[in-house]
Amino acid sequence: MNTASLKKDYQERIVPLLMKEFGYKSIMQVPRLEKIVLNQGLGIATADKKVIDTAIAEMTAITGQKAVETLSKKDISNFKLRKKMPIGVRVTLRDKKMYEFLERLIRIALPRIRDFKGIEGKLDGRGNYTLGIQEQIIFPEINIDAISKLLGMNITFVTSAQTDEEGFALLKEFGLPFKKN
Repeated sequence: MNTASLKKDYQERIVPLLMKEFGYKSIMQVPRLEKIVLNQGLGIATADKKVIDTAIAEMTAITGQKAVETLSKKDISNFKLRKKMPIGVRVTLRDKKMYEFLERLIRIALPRIRDFKGIEGKLDGRGNYTLGIQEQIIFPEINIDAISKLLGMNITFVTSAQTDEEGFALLKEFGLPFKKN
């Protein structure tokens, strides 16, 4: 798989297309994908500490970049939670690794979802998009026999777009399979 193919596609095809569609005067106005953030909230980690280590290993395998644990900000007695307890895992991908991950997500992982009809087209108001995934087993890097628990994750695409319309157009051109309205 050619790792630079999505970046090259962005520069050669997507930039001119978006410049024409939105009437930008400069290439610098064209929205771009700045980073992809993968986040896993693991509330069950308060009871079982091994869950965090497993999640870090899986997230590192999926992204090819070391995952870090996220820590709780305050005590919540109802959830048996103490301040600075590990309760999640996250990875921020930029540049080369970001494009590699995006390509694997679009071409391999998303088509593996059962009864897949496309992803929702709702952005956050500033051109960013978050995709929720219920099971980590859609990624081929995960050994299905080795997992103890199905864990979901959020994948956030952070763009430099000013509006949802621009962000949606950018992500659609990258090949994210949005549902037909």
